[in-house]
Amino acid sequence: MFIRFFLLLREIGIPVTVRELLDLLQALQNHLAFADIEDFYHVSRMVMVKDEKYFDRFDRAFGAYFEGLEEIDDVIKAMIPEEWLEKGDLRDLTDEEKARVEAIGDFDKLMELFKQRLKEQKGRHAGGPKWIGTGGMSAFGNSGYNPEGIRVGGEGGGGAAVKVWDKREFKNLDDNNELSSRDMQVALRRLRKFARTGAADQLDLDDTIRATARDAGLLNIRMVPERHNAVKVLLFFDIGGSMDRHIKACEEMFSAARAEFKHLEYFYFHNCIYETVWKDNSRRFNDRIPLYDIFHKYNRDYKVIFIGDAAMSEYEIMKRGGSVEHQNKEPGAVWMKRVADNYNKVAWINPLAESRWDNTKTVGIMREFVQGHMYPLTVHGLEEAMSYLSK
Repeated sequence: MFIRFFLLLREIGIPVTVRELLDLLQALQNHLAFADIEDFYHVSRMVMVKDEKYFDRFDRAFGAYFEGLEEIDDVIKAMIPEEWLEKGDLRDLTDEEKARVEAIGDFDKLMELFKQRLKEQKGRHAGGPKWIGTGGMSAFGNSGYNPEGIRVGGEGGGGAAVKVWDKREFKNLDDNNELSSRDMQVALRRLRKFARTGAADQLDLDDTIRATARDAGLLNIRMVPERHNAVKVLLFFDIGGSMDRHIKACEEMFSAARAEFKHLEYFYFHNCIYETVWKDNSRRFNDRIPLYDIFHKYNRDYKVIFIGDAAMSEYEIMKRGGSVEHQNKEPGAVWMKRVADNYNKVAWINPLAESRWDNTKTVGIMREFVQGHMYPLTVHGLEEAMSYLSK
């Protein structure tokens, strides 16, 4: 990835040499920039540009090239040799071994330990409790077991990673999914506010009869615009990870909503909402929509509905940089509060069985952000949610 950036700088006329490229790689190996795109920008400009007259040209190239990266995450992944993450012969951990593994319990400490391992580790490790590797009990790597770790590449073990350094592809929900029943659509109809807008293209039978009678039997056809559900809805779908098991239910919900609401806008997020969302999962790394743009475009009378299981690490909500996928500059809690402050009605639809909500602390946290208006993704739950939103 750095070679392409190097070639781009040369292409636009910045006189960089292989020496500068090697110096940049050395700077990253010495952790002069870690998990912060601004730090990486300053280090790379300092190393690659020797004359300030090229600063503006470098800035434009940097912005264009790194716009599609998940902040600095791809840079971090590039710092770890691929052979460290290769999946080998993995052993099954016993329940006794798993019970001895303790969570670090502090996000900042976890990140500091990760930096330390990157600095100290010299080779591949597998099946162990400390180093970045595979199949063990370490907090760093993949395909193993740890109650609170950082997954780098490969596959997860227990779904408990608090950060994932790997480019994951999520599939868009299918809004053409054929509903197995019309129950969801019927439930959504509780959220209705009809208005007649547009061209008068529907027969108004009652008014036609009255007008014809007034005209002594001379047919007087009266037309009216079609009645539409005038309610405006913003749908935010949690996608990927633990939500994969709920895809069918979410697709049914999506299909029902598209059929029911004329004024419907939808967006995707992952686990917790942050500064950007997206419309297409295949382009989610380079075609994001700032949440502030949504606030400005869709006014307060839009009804906001989140659909997600709210199951994640607490760090993802409460910590700066706690996102499982990128270095968020502000905690997810800040963005959830902004959504609640910008819209009159916000509800959360949870596909996780209501009986399991108390087992996950973050479900309770998210429930507080929507002032208790979290409802299960069932017919009854949807009816209750629509009843609240329609008031």
